[in-house]
Amino acid sequence: MIRTIICYFVFVLLSVTITSQQFVPPRAPAIALQPNAKWAENGLTVAGGNGNGSGINQLNHPQSLVVDDDQTIYIADTHNHRIVQWKSGATSGQIVAGGNGQGNGANQLNEPHDVIIDKARDSLIICDRTNRRVVRWPRRNGTSGETILSNIDCHGITIDEDGFLFVVDSENNQVKQYRIGDTEGKVVAGGKGEGSGLDQLIKPTYVFVDRGHSVYVSDWGNDRVMKWEAGAKQGTVVAGGQGSGDGLEQVFFPHQLVVDQSGTLYLADTRNDRIVRWLKGATQGSVIAGGTRGSGPNQLSFARGVSFDRNGNLYVADLANHRVQKFNIEQATF
Repeated sequence: MIRTIICYFVFVLLSVTITSQQFVPPRAPAIALQPNAKWAENGLTVAGGNGNGSGINQLNHPQSLVVDDDQTIYIADTHNHRIVQWKSGATSGQIVAGGNGQGNGANQLNEPHDVIIDKARDSLIICDRTNRRVVRWPRRNGTSGETILSNIDCHGITIDEDGFLFVVDSENNQVKQYRIGDTEGKVVAGGKGEGSGLDQLIKPTYVFVDRGHSVYVSDWGNDRVMKWEAGAKQGTVVAGGQGSGDGLEQVFFPHQLVVDQSGTLYLADTRNDRIVRWLKGATQGSVIAGGTRGSGPNQLSFARGVSFDRNGNLYVADLANHRVQKFNIEQATF
C-alpha cells in the first residue's frame, strides 16, 4: 500500500514537471539563455530581402514574427495585408492568411501587426489592426478567418499556458486579458489614461507573459518596458524609462519583446535599429544585434519584431529592409 502511494505521488510529480516544461511562451527560446550568450554579428536573410513588393519571395514592412518548433517562420507582412509562412531554408514564402487584397472581408486582412500560434486549436491568432479586430485563422488550409474580438485597436497579442489571450489595446493605453470566447476581458496593465505614471501607458505596442503570469509591455510613448506582476495595480520599469535616446540605459520606441526562463528581456529597440538584452534587475542593456542603420548583414533598419527558435537562434523582423534576419547563436553556457 505504501509503495503504491509513493509511486502515485512520483507519477503526479513527473506529470506536473513534464507539463510545465512543454509550455514555452510564444517567441521565447525553450532554454534559459545565459548572460554570456552571443550571436553571430552578421545575420542571414531567411525571408524577404528581395526589395519591397508583394511577390511570394518579398515582404512589405514586416512588423512581427513567431517561429515554430521546426523553424518555420510566420510573419505579419503588414503592407501586403497577409500572414506569410517561410519554411526553414525556403527561398519563397506561402500565404497562410489574407493575401486577398486590403479589406475587411472574412478572407482579408488590413495591415496586420502581430501573429501568434495557438497550438491547442491548431490556428493562428492575428491582430488585424486597421480592421480593429482579432481574427482566428485555421493553420492548415484556412481560406478565411473568424473574428473573435472586434472594435479594438489591437497592436500586439500573446497567449499563456492557461489559454488566456492578452491583447494590447493601443488606443486605450492598456492590455486586456481574455478567456477564449469572452468578449469583455479585464485590464491587466494600464487602463488609467494616457500618461507616464507607473499605472499608465502611452500607445503600448507589444506584450509578453511569462510562466509566472507577469505581463511585460512595450510602452512605446514612454520609451520603456513595464512589468506588471499578476494582480498588480501598477507596473515597474524593467528597461528604458530614461527618455528617448541611444544610450545603453535608454530605449527608443520599443516594439516586440521576449523574456526567457531566467527573466532576461530581449527587445526590438526600433529607432535605435538594434536588438537589446536587459538582464533581470539591470539598469542598462547590451546590444546583441544591429546598432547601426543600414542594409548590411550586421545592420538593421527600424527593427520591429524579435523571436527565438527552440535552440536560441535569434530572428528579427527588419521593417525598412523588408526582410527577416536570423542571427545564429554562437556561445551559450546553459
